[in-house]
Amino acid sequence: MSMHAKTDSEVTSQTASSPTRSPRRPVYFVQSPSRDSHDGEKTTNSFHSTPVLSPNGSPGRHSRNSSSTRFSGSLRPGSGSRKASQQLQPVKHGKGFDAIEEEGLVDDDHRRGIPRRCYFCAFVVGFFVLFSFFALVLWAAAKPQKPDVVMRSISFDEFVVNAGADASGVATEMVNMNATIRFNFRNRGTFFGVHVSSTPLDLAYTELTLASGTIKKFYQSRKGHRLVSVNLQGRGVPLYGGGVNWSSQNGKLTAPVPLNLNFTVKAKAYVLGKLVKPKFHRKISCAIVYKPTKVNVPISLKNACNVE
Repeated sequence: MSMHAKTDSEVTSQTASSPTRSPRRPVYFVQSPSRDSHDGEKTTNSFHSTPVLSPNGSPGRHSRNSSSTRFSGSLRPGSGSRKASQQLQPVKHGKGFDAIEEEGLVDDDHRRGIPRRCYFCAFVVGFFVLFSFFALVLWAAAKPQKPDVVMRSISFDEFVVNAGADASGVATEMVNMNATIRFNFRNRGTFFGVHVSSTPLDLAYTELTLASGTIKKFYQSRKGHRLVSVNLQGRGVPLYGGGVNWSSQNGKLTAPVPLNLNFTVKAKAYVLGKLVKPKFHRKISCAIVYKPTKVNVPISLKNACNVE
């Protein structure tokens, strides 16, 4: 009894030194974020854990106070909340920046997403527009450079009137004529040659054609010129009373006879192949007077012709 008996003072000291054991209660941990850490390693290392015991025991109260103090300290305006907001703010801005950047990328994708065939079509259209403009410039530059035709002379080798009959047997006077006309053709083109086509010539009395001929086609180089000769012939041309005013003796005319010469010189220039080919027409009309005294003699046509 003496060994197991304890005094009141011993019991009181034991109670003060070792609290009464109570059943184990769950322990909670309060984690506070670190100052400015973003990676996982620093975050886990910087978290502080504070055990919270039962609210009834004094240690639990102390733990609660310390945890609340630490928690409240972490939420003070100058410390944790500001740091937390600083941690959250860049994330928001980062997301916004990413969104803006993504929108820019989408716009770039839209810009870069034009099909190649559109570029090809644009190139073809642009090429044709430029080519057409260039061709139009060439045509406009070539059009005023018309070739010049200068009439030189005409000579009558034969001009006789004989009695005869036409193909149906009608008696009438028949005309035989042989004449040659000469004119100068000059190409004024500075960067192109011209092709002169074959065109007919008619020598007539009023409206009755007495002789006809054809200009042979030829090519004239740029800034070049040539003398062109055309032979006019008429064989057994019936007059049907058209030459009643003519004076003749033994089939030869003894009085002047007025005649008309009309023809057109047609030329074409191939400036840009067959794509740009301006055409030039020069119409010539001449009033000629045949004189019996000037057979086989060139008659000047310098002031007798009109060139249009």
